[in-house]
Amino acid sequence: MRLSVLDRSRTRSGGSHAEALRDTVEFARQVEAAGYHRFWVSEHHGVPGVAGSAPTVLAAAVAAATSRIRVGTGGVMLPNHQPLVVAEQFGVLESLFPGRVDMGLGRSVGFTGPVRRALGRDRRDADEFGARLAELLSYFTGDAAVSGYPARGLRVPAFVLATGAGAQVAAAHGLPLVIAAVRGEEALARAVDGYRERFRPSAWADEPYIVVSTAVAVADTTEDARRLLAPEAWSMAHSRTRGEFPPLRPPEEVLALAMTPRERGYFEESLRGQVFGTPPEVAEALGGLVRRTGADEVLVTTSTYDRADLLASYRRLADLCG
Repeated sequence: MRLSVLDRSRTRSGGSHAEALRDTVEFARQVEAAGYHRFWVSEHHGVPGVAGSAPTVLAAAVAAATSRIRVGTGGVMLPNHQPLVVAEQFGVLESLFPGRVDMGLGRSVGFTGPVRRALGRDRRDADEFGARLAELLSYFTGDAAVSGYPARGLRVPAFVLATGAGAQVAAAHGLPLVIAAVRGEEALARAVDGYRERFRPSAWADEPYIVVSTAVAVADTTEDARRLLAPEAWSMAHSRTRGEFPPLRPPEEVLALAMTPRERGYFEESLRGQVFGTPPEVAEALGGLVRRTGADEVLVTTSTYDRADLLASYRRLADLCG
């Protein structure tokens, strides 16, 4: 089973955005050594706890610091950008790092009104995702009215992140699908089955290809593994109750918090559906997820406060699935 990594360049309590970005580059080197297949970075705007706002720029730094692992985006939010510019950026990346670049594409726009206005976008731009995606791909195939050099003639593997109608768009364009496992069993099964049924082979993919994304934490005990996921779960709960996504805090601080019932509910909800436990527990849970979805690949999205603990978990997972 292929294992890959999505790193969001999360900031830690007391740390800076610059440190988070440097940590992402170093982390890519470490997971490459552990044998992971891809390393992707994300796009977020105006989020205090996330430093990754320019994914193609960061992907270039990661690719320059590594030698074998595939590097890409999970993803570039296409409604925020002109397709020609995105094609040019990935054309440059592929030209500099041939055969190692992935183009993960999403349909989300900024999370808040001020961010959307700063980007010059609104919620309706997400509805144009399919048309923007078709235009972007046309710069690579040479079918566009404008020659998007250096993208023209290159084949950068494209993936669609399944937010909203993303699975249907991926199927219609014949592209691999990236889908989060936290949608719930029934919703996940419907999306995956619908993608397979509607998939139309294309110049980009002959058959459906499914990447399931989820957080995975491996430790000596189930409780230790759950503790690794606590900082990110608290950040999610904090953002949903207070409207701000904070830096990661140590798990001991998080677990000692006197959460309100609403905060506790969001905290526990964030942990549900994640894969964590001892090596045998994770092997069983992850194997079940792959069997239920027919996934070709798992994109691991784990974040925690302690970087050494994070790397240890990723290494144990690689050993488990190697």
